[in-house]
Amino acid sequence: MMTPTLGPLVVLLVFCAVFSLATKTFFAAGNLSLVVQQSVIVGTLAIGQTMIILTAGIDLANGGIAVLGTIIAGRMVVEQQNPVLSLLFALIVCTSFGLTAGLLVSRLMLPPFIVTLGLLGIITAITRLTAQGGAFPVTDDLLSWPGNAFNVGDTSITYGMVVMFGLYVVVWYLLTQTAWGRHVYAIGNNREAARLVGIPVQARLLSVYTFAGLLYGIGAWLALGRIPNADPNALQNGNLDSITAVVIGGTSLFGGRGSLWGTLIGTLIVSVLRNGLTLTGIDPLWQDLVTGILVISAVALDQISRGKQR
Repeated sequence: MMTPTLGPLVVLLVFCAVFSLATKTFFAAGNLSLVVQQSVIVGTLAIGQTMIILTAGIDLANGGIAVLGTIIAGRMVVEQQNPVLSLLFALIVCTSFGLTAGLLVSRLMLPPFIVTLGLLGIITAITRLTAQGGAFPVTDDLLSWPGNAFNVGDTSITYGMVVMFGLYVVVWYLLTQTAWGRHVYAIGNNREAARLVGIPVQARLLSVYTFAGLLYGIGAWLALGRIPNADPNALQNGNLDSITAVVIGGTSLFGGRGSLWGTLIGTLIVSVLRNGLTLTGIDPLWQDLVTGILVISAVALDQISRGKQR
């Protein structure tokens, strides 16, 4: 059974109401567009994170994978390589790291925490070696395309926003309307029981981590459009931010329960909180405090709910 998104949605609406009363500019079309634009990168990383957490895993390397993707594509284009091939190669590299994590978790049965923590160190080193201490400006039209915008009324909508929402629709469909998605939830609920009823657990885990790697690669592309500079120091907290969005959105860290739309709401909660505090001139440290409380509360409520079900 999937965790309802009502709780996170109420929190989001409360924050919106508070900040709309505290400042006159919060509900301005330009500011609301900015809130969503600021959610695009973490929101995309959180899609892959959600799939992995639904299988009772966790991914500490997703932010690092995305950064490596930006560095590879950015450097190749700066060195006059074909932009399409550069982006494609970056996507392949990001997907390959997802595949590697999936093989280690599914075939060798290693703990996802340890696997992705180790990969994070490896990826960080590769990223810095590839960057060679520098950053790469993004001037190519293809790489910067996600940052381009069109207007709907007074609201500016970037193509990156469209891509992110499109990914949520596609993955939501896969998780809720296909046998593959039902298998993902079943593995998170009870891996051994899933195996006994004939679900190919190893193959499904491998597909989840590989697919997540591809999503991180797409997140790298969106990052190049959002921040037109491939910087090895970017997205330092991408892994933690994506986990935060997933947990606040109601997905259980213990696997098997959660909603992708809840993850989107969780992503927006963090972005609204950051934006609202900035507009009201409140110390941004309060964001960390409130976010921490929300994360602990979400996990505690999930634990209590599981206890009652037993």
